[in-house]
Amino acid sequence: MKQFTSVHDVADVEQLVKDALSLKSNPYSDKQLGENKTLGLVFLNPSLRTRLSTQKAAINLGMSVMVMNMDKDGWALETQDGVVMNGSTVEHIREAAAVMGQYCDILGLRSFPKLKDREEDYSEDFFNKFVSYCGVPVVSLESATRHPLQSLADLVTIKETWKAEAKPKVVLAWAPHVKALPQAVPNSFAEWMCKAQELGMVDFTIAQPEGFELNEDFTPGAQIVHNIDEALQGADYVYVKNWSSYSSYGQVLPYPEGWMMNNEKLALTNDAKVMHCLPVRRDLELSSEILDGPNSLVIHEAGNRLWAAQAVLKDLLQSLS
Repeated sequence: MKQFTSVHDVADVEQLVKDALSLKSNPYSDKQLGENKTLGLVFLNPSLRTRLSTQKAAINLGMSVMVMNMDKDGWALETQDGVVMNGSTVEHIREAAAVMGQYCDILGLRSFPKLKDREEDYSEDFFNKFVSYCGVPVVSLESATRHPLQSLADLVTIKETWKAEAKPKVVLAWAPHVKALPQAVPNSFAEWMCKAQELGMVDFTIAQPEGFELNEDFTPGAQIVHNIDEALQGADYVYVKNWSSYSSYGQVLPYPEGWMMNNEKLALTNDAKVMHCLPVRRDLELSSEILDGPNSLVIHEAGNRLWAAQAVLKDLLQSLS
């Protein structure tokens, strides 16, 4: 790989999953790869799992790590070309990204959508300009439309925990929330699961209330269901996540009752394992009885964020050598 921004950057998804699980069993096997190499992590938004797992992955590979919180430590960035910078912006992204590339061998970038202008968010203008100007491989730590490190970890978790010969039924289930959330995690999860379905690894269903359909570019081949109880029938994995409307962009539309996963709904499944990317609002998005029960994979899944990140960094380091 030359960069990692989506599943489309991965030549062999199944092999990358195998690499992550191999690294989990032998974390320091490739420590020489990162010797005298530096990873720069650039955050425009908060992070817990992504930050810590990616830092630890780099350390396991022998890399040095530098972290930049642009919202607190950096200058206000200008992203548009041809403007006179006589306002609140202090540094242009052209110089900022290029300078970071001078100091680092690989850069990770995390930025969120504004959820106000769909065209602007889905153009990934900021992210693409950063990639263009920095001059080194870039790992997406989440962007306006995707969160590929999370999705890789999710697929690793399913592969690791599924022991039957038949393909598991995986359901992405919309959940309630108090505010509008981005579509990056569900977009990315859907994209990776559709690829896994194409490879014969899973059967994939998306359950959401009407009006919450994702951009079709991310859901080719997925079965779309608007009745949660129907979708859960025979499910082996249920991935719970909220997202705001794509069609009525960024809005939380009215939705019927009964969309939060609890033990009553779990009984409709094939004793499904339940996943969530975290952080999670207990008893709003997902019931405490599931989170604290034997079917929850959320901590296991979060642990696999480390091995997903390490597999990606290992591949990028090999491309540098």
